[in-house]
Amino acid sequence: MSKKTKGILFITLSAFFFALMNLFVRLSGDLPLMQKSFFRNAVAFLFALAVLLRSEKKFQFQPKNLPQLILRSTFGTIGILCNYYAVDHLVLSDASMLNKLSPFFAIIISYLYLKEKVTPFQVSAVVIAFIGALCIIKPGLSSLTTGPALVGALGGLGAGAAYTMVRKLSLNGERGPFIVFFFSAFSCLVCVPYLLAAFHPMTPEQLVFLLLAGFAAAGGQFSVTAAYANAPAREISVFDYSQIVFAALMGFVFLQQIPDFWSVIGYIIICGTSIAMFFYNQKH
Repeated sequence: MSKKTKGILFITLSAFFFALMNLFVRLSGDLPLMQKSFFRNAVAFLFALAVLLRSEKKFQFQPKNLPQLILRSTFGTIGILCNYYAVDHLVLSDASMLNKLSPFFAIIISYLYLKEKVTPFQVSAVVIAFIGALCIIKPGLSSLTTGPALVGALGGLGAGAAYTMVRKLSLNGERGPFIVFFFSAFSCLVCVPYLLAAFHPMTPEQLVFLLLAGFAAAGGQFSVTAAYANAPAREISVFDYSQIVFAALMGFVFLQQIPDFWSVIGYIIICGTSIAMFFYNQKH
């Protein structure tokens, strides 16, 4: 099997895991966002801790990278909380698609923060993607969906900013496992004061679903890491949008959810734009 084929398989597997994570978060029921985030990140923290303990450098990191580590963790935590809010209040595939705006936000933030060049084609892609997002958000049509959809888009912004910081940290030579460890520990610590003040008792079923969400998230992280270890982003990133297909299927089978007409149009616009960017990156 070629490295590119392995990369495609791993990126598709990560999309499945992240769709599964969102499903488990939704099935965990009416629990505070901070509580859901804590249990999701606690599992990822334990995985990252185990990897670091087995590594040669253990917990060593470069002090110059501390500001970017904090920014990555802050934006990542905001992204998770907003995504979970959207998952609780929207059709599962809508919430997943709004979170997949992150690559387009990353283009903007990379231009502003990393001073990376942005081509006219990329600018056009960002504009078209946001038109697709508006089809999903449907501003003004229903306050019950517009608010959560805007929060979901904000989650995509947080994820895009976090990915930009990860790129900056990678360019500065920081290790991937330590980035995951720092982020997971940071997110858990942010949630602890809320848990101490207002912990919501959970049923055994809710606890199981949150732990399953954490395992699914860890599976997604390890799969996406393996994917990009085997092939460059320009060759495989478009397959990450298979998460929308998985989310739509899971939403239909387990939650009896069906996306409306305008949401489907939004999916087509955003996925189409991503495919066009994929071929553009291949060519250039």
